[in-house]
Amino acid sequence: MIDLYYWPTPNGHKITMFLEEAGLPYRIHPVDISAGDQFKPEFLKFSPNNRMPAIVDNTPKDGGAVITTFESGAILVYLAEKAGQFLPSDTRGRNTVLEWLFWQMGGLGPMAGQNHHFGTYAPEKIPYAIARYVNETNRLYGVLDRRLKGRDFITGADYSIADMAAYPWIVPWKRQLQTLDDFPDLKRWFESIRQRPATVRAYAQAEPFSNRPAVTEEGKKLLFGQTSANLGQPQP
Repeated sequence: MIDLYYWPTPNGHKITMFLEEAGLPYRIHPVDISAGDQFKPEFLKFSPNNRMPAIVDNTPKDGGAVITTFESGAILVYLAEKAGQFLPSDTRGRNTVLEWLFWQMGGLGPMAGQNHHFGTYAPEKIPYAIARYVNETNRLYGVLDRRLKGRDFITGADYSIADMAAYPWIVPWKRQLQTLDDFPDLKRWFESIRQRPATVRAYAQAEPFSNRPAVTEEGKKLLFGQTSANLGQPQP
């Protein structure tokens, strides 16, 4: 059984998408990031970067002691190796999947995240910052669109953890001030993943949290006001 520490963000959705595809049994433990759950001492024991998602695998493949994993990309690799699915075993295929997984982790996710921050959450609208991240998000959409030309999925004919990592960061394309019609191959790929039964089930896991209130000013201080000196404490 996998214990998944989760909140319905793009990084959280990556993991439910994998678990639903692979059919691994799991339980969700909500981590309300705007309420500061990610700073609780019991969570920090296995997620020291005070970020979700994180997992606890109570039945590791080797039959040994419980394994904990944080960081969504690392979790996807761990689960793919546990399940023997969605990560090729051959050297070249594995390398390509990992290239695109790290592309998402180092590029699409952080840049789209800053897009969200300066467009939605920042207390003042800074035109340069908004343009910077909207434009970089647009560039990355273009990279993915070109990659998908002539391919069903990012690395070819087979669905992989690279697709699961990238898809949730395209879901909020309107919020990112992008237009999917500008990227026809990306749009085709996006629609094919959106319709997968496992994707539908994964996003249904978010429904119990869909009526949560908007992030409060106190919540913003928790999310965006942290330093090493005040970890978990709202900023005045």
